[in-house]
Amino acid sequence: MVELNWNVNQPGRWRRPDLVAQCKESDLDWKRYLMNRPYENFDPRKYLEYRLFWPYSSGLPGQWMSHQIDTVNWFSGLDHPRSVVSNGGIYQWKDGRKNWDTITAVFDYGPVNDPSTGFQVVFTSRMHNGDENPSELYYSNGGELNLITNKVSPKGGLRAGMAAAMKMQPNLLPELSLSEMIKVEAGANTGGDVLTTAHIKNWMECIRSRKQPNAPVEAGYNHSVATIMANAACRTGAKVTFDEKTQEVMANGKPFKY
Repeated sequence: MVELNWNVNQPGRWRRPDLVAQCKESDLDWKRYLMNRPYENFDPRKYLEYRLFWPYSSGLPGQWMSHQIDTVNWFSGLDHPRSVVSNGGIYQWKDGRKNWDTITAVFDYGPVNDPSTGFQVVFTSRMHNGDENPSELYYSNGGELNLITNKVSPKGGLRAGMAAAMKMQPNLLPELSLSEMIKVEAGANTGGDVLTTAHIKNWMECIRSRKQPNAPVEAGYNHSVATIMANAACRTGAKVTFDEKTQEVMANGKPFKY
């Protein structure tokens, strides 16, 4: 079981009211901005505050969940979820936005051809209460991996008394600190100079050596699939799956289209 969480309390997050007031269609190429989206009349908010508006942004799944769900794919070795359901709404910031300010998405992960094994991932995000500290917690029968504290511990593991009642052996992970690893500072402005420099350095080294980079293009593709599946669940209310053959996200038996 994995819990991913990213909360802030920022009414002005992704808002640009001062710039919106100055934004004029005559200064911009609105048709080019729309690209393949259905035509609609110029709206400076959708141009400058696009993260708040569908279909110009997928909102919380694309903005924040995308930074966390790739860790699930990386740790599990699985390419994408088997299914996703989601719920949420605009509960607090009634400012004309179309993308939710609160979301809960539930993912089922595991081998597509073996529904008897797998695990669940829950992503939650709210924009009306939070301290700007994203969290990732991985739970197992033997304990947990806490990426807030960077520690592995037996917390919640199968202890002797409970195990003995079922004639089982206890299962407890050892205490382990990941402090020797480089701590990645996370926030709503994910990355930072240190992390960005490390990524670029690795990429340049791989161009020279032809080795596989730390984050290959397949990793980006796979967590994009998970992000689109979450967004499809938000938009349709359906239990969303992924068609391996056609490489399409499926909702209500049909390919999901932006």
